[in-house]
Amino acid sequence: MYRYDDFDHRFIDERVAQYRDQVRRRLAGQLSEDEFRPLRLMNGLYLQLHAYMLRIAIPYGTLDSTKLRKLAHITRKYDRGYGHFTTRQNLQLHWIKLEDTPDILAELASVEMHAIQTSGNSFRNTTTDPLAGVAADEIEDPRPYAEIIRQWATLHPEFSFLPRKFKIAVSASKEDRAAVKMHDLGLYLHKNEQGEVGFEVLAGGGLGRTPLLAQTIRKFIPRRDLLSYIEACLRVYNQYGRRDNLYKSRIKILVQSLGAKKYAEEVEAEWLASDRDAAALPETYVAEMQSAFTLPDYDKRPVDEAALQKAIAGNPAFARWVKHNVHAHKVPGHAVVTISLKEVGKTGGDCSAEQMDLVADLADELSFGEVRVAYEQNLVLPHVRRDALFELWQRLDAAGLGSSNINQITDIICCPGMDYCSLATARSIPVAQRIAEHMAAKEDLIGAFNIKISGCINACGHHHLGHIGILGVDKNGEEVYQITLGGDAGNDAAIGTIAGPSVKSDEVPAAIDRLVDAYLKLRQEGERFPETYRRVGQAPFKEALYAPR
Repeated sequence: MYRYDDFDHRFIDERVAQYRDQVRRRLAGQLSEDEFRPLRLMNGLYLQLHAYMLRIAIPYGTLDSTKLRKLAHITRKYDRGYGHFTTRQNLQLHWIKLEDTPDILAELASVEMHAIQTSGNSFRNTTTDPLAGVAADEIEDPRPYAEIIRQWATLHPEFSFLPRKFKIAVSASKEDRAAVKMHDLGLYLHKNEQGEVGFEVLAGGGLGRTPLLAQTIRKFIPRRDLLSYIEACLRVYNQYGRRDNLYKSRIKILVQSLGAKKYAEEVEAEWLASDRDAAALPETYVAEMQSAFTLPDYDKRPVDEAALQKAIAGNPAFARWVKHNVHAHKVPGHAVVTISLKEVGKTGGDCSAEQMDLVADLADELSFGEVRVAYEQNLVLPHVRRDALFELWQRLDAAGLGSSNINQITDIICCPGMDYCSLATARSIPVAQRIAEHMAAKEDLIGAFNIKISGCINACGHHHLGHIGILGVDKNGEEVYQITLGGDAGNDAAIGTIAGPSVKSDEVPAAIDRLVDAYLKLRQEGERFPETYRRVGQAPFKEALYAPR
């Protein structure tokens, strides 16, 4: 994990001091809300329906136990004892008082955390695979590159006022677990025929009102040229991106209007005309970053695999958890564990202070103190010995964290919706809860399946990428829900298509039930929902969805 150097500490401390003075002036009436708004947004503070919301940065989703305990402490002292993990691998606190925010930022700074650039027209948190560094199918750990991008992008003078927010994702595995194609700029790490490390560059992805998938603009850029090429991408966007229309200001609209080929040509011309050597990545710098993300010194004692298999055979609930929540690790005898924050009936992505403390303790005892945040709003322990899995599950289960539903139909991605968000037009949390309760009994029969719910068109719940996506909208004062079908976030990423008329709130669980039943009847062996949907088309699902009742 990257550790702050002297510059980082000094920079964050100065930023906290500046913000403390800004809050003092706002509370004294020396700054109006209009004057204060851009200042608070630069520090991740939003004014929501009921209170201020603070979005805390968790760069590329990597935490240690000290940071997680600090987050638990902050939720107890300044909030209501819980936080909400988001689809950008960050943490949101929804009940913050303005006068407390300088102290919160100071507490975060004490453990090398902040909330800078988690809002506003700037670079947002660079995300990556939550299994980074330990995934059995990766070329190399992508997190050093995410950290390099973070350092380069923070307060970059040329891009501190972009037309709109800008999101970057990096993936280095055969399986895309970072949803790269939904980002403004996506990077797939590859090696060319000479064994040289470089990146495929994609641009123009994004959800919201106009969902589009990023398109490849360069098949390979050498590692040394990564930052200079990203800089060229941003210069073209900064120069030609629209600022006259909020809804047409994202880079996806620029790439769509120019065409990916023309945008790529503009970027290439800008890149070739630039001083590429000035932004070149020295091998020594890359090596320094890589040294911050080395694997721990694993326990090399033989694993008692027989005892683990006996526990699996003797406990069906544990067996199910191992099947769904435990993933292959590149080091023999170890496993990657995803901790579900989607207990049926609870708010997905929420984690109490007590649960954070427990996960921090488990990380110290069983995972070398390291925790990850997945964009699916779950937590990950990346370094667990296989013979510790049964103990781990028992302790998680006792704390309401033992759900065995990763990538199952109750593992629903859901934004906070109108329960918290001032932009939302409908509630999403209660709908997710009702669907999970309704579908839990069928989960084993259904297999891998994802539902994603957003409470407004901004699509923070990624509904466009759900096998079944649900968008809450206001229709003449009533909350109704639009259904999309066939979305996918992985290697075969696809934007879901709207099925037809919206469904009333109390009808949503039964509507999902009918769609799932149609899938179970139509699927061929081994097919996931998107594959069945592409093979048979929308018609049979639409018929099932709107069948007379």
